[in-house]
Amino acid sequence: MTSEIKEKIKHWRDAVPNDRFAHLVRDVSRAFTRSLTIKLERHGIPFGHWTYLRVLWEADGLIQKELSKRAGVMEPTTFIALKLMESQGYIIRKKLPPNKKNVYIYLTDKGRELKNVLVPLAIESNNSGAENISAANIQITRKTLLAILENLAREEQILTEPAEHLTEVTSTVQPDASDPKNLNVKSSKGRDSIRKRH
Repeated sequence: MTSEIKEKIKHWRDAVPNDRFAHLVRDVSRAFTRSLTIKLERHGIPFGHWTYLRVLWEADGLIQKELSKRAGVMEPTTFIALKLMESQGYIIRKKLPPNKKNVYIYLTDKGRELKNVLVPLAIESNNSGAENISAANIQITRKTLLAILENLAREEQILTEPAEHLTEVTSTVQPDASDPKNLNVKSSKGRDSIRKRH
């Protein structure tokens, strides 16, 4: 274990044991990425190529835009990476009718064969991360992380809803009558009712 890693672990355990959960998850993600990157490099595969290969192994023949979306990478970056992957014989790019503007990405036999070599490396990194942790705690961790993903996805949906909808929701919120500051506040609906009665 390097001194840098020891210092990072000490930081989490001693300096900021109650720091924001997002920071810890980010460092764990980086550690997994670093572990797999080292293993991939031994086979001459950059981590960036792995990002696309793992998507294509599950869904071959995607258009470039969809591949970028599923890989979580910007399209210009994808374009550069795919050119290199094609030159190395892992993929081929095709334009097919009726819309020849779309570029479809297909694995070659060489690209498909990499799955049997590289996926075990990812499994090995996952197993290394789970070493000395009970199966019960692994399941709790998985359940917790999935719940966090759902919570953040729900928040994202709320934050990205159209402004008109948010205005409608806001307008339905009534003042708290128990708050002294709101005792003299009357809604427009209330004022309209008063005018009708008089």
